[in-house]
Amino acid sequence: MNRLIESVHQELLPRLQIESVHPHNPVEVRHVPKPWQLLGRGNYAAVVYHPDYPNLVVKIYAPGRPGFFEEVEVYRRLGSHPAFSECLYAGDGFLVLKRLHGVTLYDCMHRGLRIPKQVIRDIDSALDYARQRGLHPHDVHGRNVMMLQGRGLVVDVSDFLHQETCSKWNDLKRAYYWLYRPLLSPLRLRVPYFVLNVVRRSYRFLRRLASRYLHRGKS
Repeated sequence: MNRLIESVHQELLPRLQIESVHPHNPVEVRHVPKPWQLLGRGNYAAVVYHPDYPNLVVKIYAPGRPGFFEEVEVYRRLGSHPAFSECLYAGDGFLVLKRLHGVTLYDCMHRGLRIPKQVIRDIDSALDYARQRGLHPHDVHGRNVMMLQGRGLVVDVSDFLHQETCSKWNDLKRAYYWLYRPLLSPLRLRVPYFVLNVVRRSYRFLRRLASRYLHRGKS
């Protein structure tokens, strides 16, 4: 662990180029120094890994973006649970996390992989566990949950201190049981990314419209 942290300070951070252009879009990663490799991007941070440490990842927050200390607190409350990662180190705007291997449900749709009900049950159980630890599961969607050997995992917990209501997971479950199980799963359809992106953007647009409508109704 000490060698990894030293590598982060000496090799990664001085040469990594990361920028959050818009808070609702993934960060822009302009350059990742070798041998580090980019694993994923969120709205506020990027996740990279070093090939010498395949079971660990480093999550680096973009300059000026909030959420670092909140995410550290979330992992402190979660402790150890099979469906979540664990924070092994935190400091200087980055976290060292246990790497979760698997395929996001978003990519499962693209690849035509069957998503069994146990995956949904596992994620439901993990979110209930988080609530028991005083957290508020938020922003749980197809890119933030994964499947590994037929079991469900929750990848991103950075917003679990947000107390406002978030219906994304319940909406995804409804789509799973009403659309995916009876129609898409038996056919093993591979959904192109551009179609998935259209669905994602349309969903976000409809959510914003519904939120404005409810806000006007209360005013």
